[in-house]
Amino acid sequence: MSAVITAPAPVAPAPARGRRRASARRGLRSVPARIALGLVVPVVFVVFWHIGRELQLELPFGIRMGFLPYPGEVAVTLWDFAFGGVRDDAFSGTLWEHLGASVMRVLAGFGLAALIGVPLGVLMGRFYTVDALFDPFVNLLRPIPATAWVPLVALIIGIGDQATVFLITLSAFFPIVLGAASGTRQVPERLVEAARMLGTTRLDVLWRIMVPAAAPAIVNGLRVGLGLAWVVLVLGETTGVTTGLGATITLARDIVRTDLIVVGMICIGLAGFGSDRLLTLILRLVGGRRPVFA
Repeated sequence: MSAVITAPAPVAPAPARGRRRASARRGLRSVPARIALGLVVPVVFVVFWHIGRELQLELPFGIRMGFLPYPGEVAVTLWDFAFGGVRDDAFSGTLWEHLGASVMRVLAGFGLAALIGVPLGVLMGRFYTVDALFDPFVNLLRPIPATAWVPLVALIIGIGDQATVFLITLSAFFPIVLGAASGTRQVPERLVEAARMLGTTRLDVLWRIMVPAAAPAIVNGLRVGLGLAWVVLVLGETTGVTTGLGATITLARDIVRTDLIVVGMICIGLAGFGSDRLLTLILRLVGGRRPVFA
């Protein structure tokens, strides 16, 4: 009885609909498409802002939009704040002076927090003794808000740049150290054992094994810490400094310039966004081909 040999069934081509969906997904992930998608929510927000101001809507939590300036007024104030020539008041053309002062304070506070927080977090995640020493102290101070530190800082440090940098450092330190400690604890022990079998020293284990393996968690902690640095900036710049975006917002509140308050908020948001993107770019360049982002 002869065997019947059957040809293999032909593989059906992928449906045209699936190919179109895959192509659409790739198109949405392109840079122009991502920029366009990122503008949708801000545009809708500005339109709702204008309509709410025009109709003087009252939102939940007692938000009265009738007290807000129009978006057009904010745009004019932002232009005058940056380049002058419109209102010709004390704030005209002073954006870059205030922005430069705020950037230097954020860089100083965030840099100091990263310089202390990353090594301490790696040591806490790697060594039980270091973790037992510092974990209770860190988690005891972490829930204390920055506003509670202001009176004490004013007494022991004074007012001015040093107090502002201290508050920024204190606020950015906790997410950085906790992110580094959490990432280091999650490094597989087999990596460390393999490195030690090859004759790697303890210091090289920390630098060549633990830090690269914990890089995604460390990077996330740095980004959160940088965001908190800009959040605390306004609070820090109320402690006796005359230049800075936070100081501008405080003065605008005293003279009831709601348009300038919103302009200061926008400038802080843009500066924070730009600094986060710059940080991610630097970390990608430093990390090279290593997966530094989760």
